[in-house]
Amino acid sequence: MNSEIVTVDLGSNSFRVLKYDCKNHKIIAEYNEVVGMADGLVDSGIISKEAMLRVIAAINHSCKILNYEAKNAVCVTTAAMRKASNSKEVLEFFKNETGINFEIIDGDEEARLTLLAVKYALKREKINSDNFILLDIGGGSTEIIVNTKDDYKAKSFDLGIVTMTQKFLKTHDLHNDLENKKIEIREFLDSLNLDLTNYSFVATAGTPTTIAAIKLGQDFFSYDRNIVNGATVNLEDLTFCLNIFKDSSQEEITRLVGRGRVEFIEVGIFIYKTIFEVLNKKESIVLDDGLREGVAINYCLTKCKN
Repeated sequence: MNSEIVTVDLGSNSFRVLKYDCKNHKIIAEYNEVVGMADGLVDSGIISKEAMLRVIAAINHSCKILNYEAKNAVCVTTAAMRKASNSKEVLEFFKNETGINFEIIDGDEEARLTLLAVKYALKREKINSDNFILLDIGGGSTEIIVNTKDDYKAKSFDLGIVTMTQKFLKTHDLHNDLENKKIEIREFLDSLNLDLTNYSFVATAGTPTTIAAIKLGQDFFSYDRNIVNGATVNLEDLTFCLNIFKDSSQEEITRLVGRGRVEFIEVGIFIYKTIFEVLNKKESIVLDDGLREGVAINYCLTKCKN
């Protein structure tokens, strides 16, 4: 069996592709693009035609760049597609146009696969992977996973950078919403009856990696995941980034965070800050590995066994 696998993670804002070597558990190549699939979802309840066409273009472009056939990739999609009332029609359109076949996964499976990738990443970075709290901030939802050795508890929260930004633009009530989410998150954590004092705080996805990159002197165009992986971010770094964005032009912010992320990064930081406060943690370990890596590793472990 071919030891290479291509996985695709279609999120609420990002389209992420990975070519992965199952034999050596190494990334061969990757492709990332902002497609804004959840644009307008809060108001309309559907994935727009414009967003669908952006995804089609991203699929076709990634196939050329990474030299893969869309029909052979292992593809998942998450919160936006779970919420959209036209998800079935959208996925049929994608398949008819490109051959790609997406599976809508629920929050539990999203958490399991992301956790799998993060455990591999922590071992690779030689960081203890026994007890940790994992935060995955997405465009349409946020997952919190509490890992205790070989056991874990996870919950998906209706708290995404795209959906919260769109809601905020209408209601201007972001901070009250986040305070209410704190109560919901605390209830989940309290229900576990665990002393989380000695659990490390690990964060993945675009917001944490962007903050870590800026802290390390990188921008969107000089981003190096190998340097970002294992970096630490604290509350002062979040405040530092918020101040940079407040005093910078749109062009400067785009250089730092990338096109299609400018309007969401501030809300992402406030969500990240909210989790810091709920957990009462001083810093978090940042990893670039996430769902698409987890999909690849899971496929390798289950389908590529000799």
